[in-house]
Amino acid sequence: MPNSSLLLFLCILYSLCVSDAVELIVVNHCKESIWPGVLGSAGQPTPKDGGFHLYSGEQVVLEVPERWSGRIWGRQGCCFSEQPGKRSCQTGDCAGLLHCQGIGGLPPATVVEMTLGTSNSALHYYDVSLVDGFNLPVSMVPIGGGMGCGVAACEADLNVCCPSPLVLKREGKVVGCKSACLAARSDRYCCTGDYANPKSCKPTVFSHLFKAVCPRAYSYAYDYSTALKTCRAPRYIITFCPPK
Repeated sequence: MPNSSLLLFLCILYSLCVSDAVELIVVNHCKESIWPGVLGSAGQPTPKDGGFHLYSGEQVVLEVPERWSGRIWGRQGCCFSEQPGKRSCQTGDCAGLLHCQGIGGLPPATVVEMTLGTSNSALHYYDVSLVDGFNLPVSMVPIGGGMGCGVAACEADLNVCCPSPLVLKREGKVVGCKSACLAARSDRYCCTGDYANPKSCKPTVFSHLFKAVCPRAYSYAYDYSTALKTCRAPRYIITFCPPK
């Protein structure tokens, strides 16, 4: 190998080894377009200004720094308006904006949450949460993290078995399944007030259903044991409507 080519190869290898960035590969495997929303935690950057469009079969790579934390969710049925604040998406809407810019998605929405290292740990923590309800199947799969890494996912379509009190319809079609908290708005179902601890806030008949259909996702606020995953990988694939 010529010296110049060897030098270029070593430079690339070095940059990969010392890189403190993590790649999030967001894939749309759904049959229709989606508009992923992104929200960085307080003090964290937000890639793509908080939102972007993905055609069916398309993917985009987000590069985030180590110790980044935030959430990603899918929006569906979007038609953005020039009128600020007018709802534009059937689910997961953020004040009618394409670029959410610090605004979380309107429930119900399936949420991918992550903390990619902390000041005390190099481990990455991540989960798929149904605490805010469900709108789209999604998974988060580590690439290159080793045998101990887990997959966080809700790969089934909960909309087809959503209990009638939790159903969200748009134009006659079921597009989302509300959480019990969103539907009932009570401390018992929201794990707030007197129920703001794992001893008093227990799974409900609805969270049991969510857990049975999606065992690798958070079914309610204190569902730690099987939902929270850990890893240390350079990249993760986040797939909406993952193949079964």
